[in-house]
Amino acid sequence: MHKKRLYFIDIIRAFAILMMLQGHFIDTLLATEYRDLTSIPFSIWSYFRGITAPTFFTISGLIFTYLLLKAKERGETNLRMRKGLIRGFFLIFVGYLLRIPFLRWITGDFNTYFLVIDVLQCIGLSLILIVTLYFLCAKNTLIFSVTNFFLGIIIFLTERMYYDLNYENIPIVFSNYISKNNGSIFTIIPWFGYVAFGAFIATLFHGYLKKPKFKTNIIFSFFVTGCVLIFYSSHILVSIYKLTHIEIFLKSASYNYLFTRLGNVLIYFAFFYALEKYLKFPLVLKIGQKTLSIYVIHFIIIYGSFTGLGLNTIIGRNLTPIQAILGAIVFLITVCFLSFFYVRTNTFLYANLRRIFEKTKSLF
Repeated sequence: MHKKRLYFIDIIRAFAILMMLQGHFIDTLLATEYRDLTSIPFSIWSYFRGITAPTFFTISGLIFTYLLLKAKERGETNLRMRKGLIRGFFLIFVGYLLRIPFLRWITGDFNTYFLVIDVLQCIGLSLILIVTLYFLCAKNTLIFSVTNFFLGIIIFLTERMYYDLNYENIPIVFSNYISKNNGSIFTIIPWFGYVAFGAFIATLFHGYLKKPKFKTNIIFSFFVTGCVLIFYSSHILVSIYKLTHIEIFLKSASYNYLFTRLGNVLIYFAFFYALEKYLKFPLVLKIGQKTLSIYVIHFIIIYGSFTGLGLNTIIGRNLTPIQAILGAIVFLITVCFLSFFYVRTNTFLYANLRRIFEKTKSLF
């Protein structure tokens, strides 16, 4: 039987990683005087840059959960869950590794900044949570699907309740996952909400992909739901508040970026899934499959992992818009080239991590 491969997943991942590359390059090196949100070009760039992280988290939840559910069909659920746990811990490890300032440590300059949480740690922990949820749901796809859907809604709705809580009594290595007070870029909440919605979408693909007109229906659903979330989610939340007088709906409506960004992501999904057969170029698919190595290489070049010497310190915020745009193009090509031809993503470290996991498992 011919297997339906979801090429649009790799296409979206490729688009998201390229958006991240240019976003980080321009944000790091564009001169301050050109950062004017009243400028139409800069405001448009800033808006679309804000969709990159939600897209990454949502697609991560989708692809991992889809593979997990496909593994169940082959009777390999436990193997896939084990791989998911290893992958999760590996991403957390790499996330910390990229921020360790080895040269400073050699000179005796120590601080806790390397413990801040970025996208890799959040995605890694999210994969671990997805595996845990699937296990707690007794590997029942329907229960798992509903759980992720409502968990995503609850995380988004309650964001105003936990975003500024004081976590001083919690060790920094843990508090950084839930608080930005020490410099964390991302926190597990609310960002796990996007992963949960991605997992929910994966259950829809797994259950109905082979149904007639599924692609047409899901594209239409993505587009309509996305538009509703972007343009009407705040009004809906206010209406629910007026009916229930539950203040959390009003607070969510007053600072409603999570639901609107999810709407943006769904529009992306609709667009790329609709044009899937026109966009599945080998180069694009390869970029989508190399996101981790691309992320690691770009992080080292821009932020100077390990040495402390990156473009952020060598060039700084001194580029004009034209210089930043041309530089971003060169940067994208360079990073992708290095990823394709000079890096073996994570094969060595990942294989050894699996070996350590298996040995530890055999001991117990």
